[in-house]
Amino acid sequence: MELHMMRPSGSRLKPMRALFSTVGAVCAGLVVALGMSTSAHAAPAAPGDIETQIDEAWNKLEPLIEQHNNVKAQLADNQAKAAQLAEQIRPLQLQVDLAMGRVSSISAQAYKNGQGSALNALLTSSKPTTLADQLALLDAMAKQERAQIAGVAKVKSDYDAQKKPLDVLVKKLASQEAQLASQEKTINDQIAQYNKMRLDAYGTTVAPGSLRPAACPASYDGSIGSKAAQLACGKIGRPYVFGAEGPNTFDCSGITKWAWAQATGGKVDLYHYTNTQFSSTKRVTRDQLRPGDLIFYFSNMHHMGMYVGDGWVLHAPTTGDVVRMARMDVMPIAGFGRPG
Repeated sequence: MELHMMRPSGSRLKPMRALFSTVGAVCAGLVVALGMSTSAHAAPAAPGDIETQIDEAWNKLEPLIEQHNNVKAQLADNQAKAAQLAEQIRPLQLQVDLAMGRVSSISAQAYKNGQGSALNALLTSSKPTTLADQLALLDAMAKQERAQIAGVAKVKSDYDAQKKPLDVLVKKLASQEAQLASQEKTINDQIAQYNKMRLDAYGTTVAPGSLRPAACPASYDGSIGSKAAQLACGKIGRPYVFGAEGPNTFDCSGITKWAWAQATGGKVDLYHYTNTQFSSTKRVTRDQLRPGDLIFYFSNMHHMGMYVGDGWVLHAPTTGDVVRMARMDVMPIAGFGRPG
């Protein structure tokens, strides 16, 4: 889902504020998920058992990783909004500074002349009305300057009022993202245990099986979806790195985001989060699937891939593994989506 640059409002910020408690729960869940004893993962003899153990552990970690992606994406969007508002405020600040400078000049001149200057003007003036005229003119000038300042200051105040909640939001999001980012080493250390199991069993961290067991994509009709699928297929064999969205490393929602952005010249900018990619795409049925469509897995949609035709999906499976093809029913399917 694209988060457009809009004037922030209370209703727009409520979902973001709700995210804080969600991410806090995610952080707590991460500690629990990663608290498993690694001694329980001694490498079994059968490779199939190794993959089963890794899959089970990954299914506990990947939802947290996708939440991490979500917070990072929202943080970037809100930082961009704050920067845009800062650019809008900058010329207004200059106007305020100039207006204040003009009033300061008037004030300085009045101070320099002092109170006695009024009497001196009255005594030396040929007409008693001259001083009154001068004072009236000075007062009118001051009022005009004050009115100009008040108008500009009000506009600036309005922008400041809009920017303040964004600043608060960005600060809180940055704090939450930092908490999640601090868990990255723990996640990687845990995954390293699983990768070692694969290294011991296979001599590589890459799961066994062909990376491209069929044509990828199965067909190409020149459509945007076919182009996205073709681009994604060109990344088969590239490493999985959680939080990565190309061009050389990817996670599951990162490769779908990258492929569609490349295929459309950035016009389709999918959010780097599985659940948001689901909510921002058009619902299609299994029978309607065509290359480039997205397939979402598990009830919480913590994993996803791209349909490439003939019942095959391309996805970035787990840390240590690489982008590869698999049968689309390899995991429980939660739904389908079509970007555009």
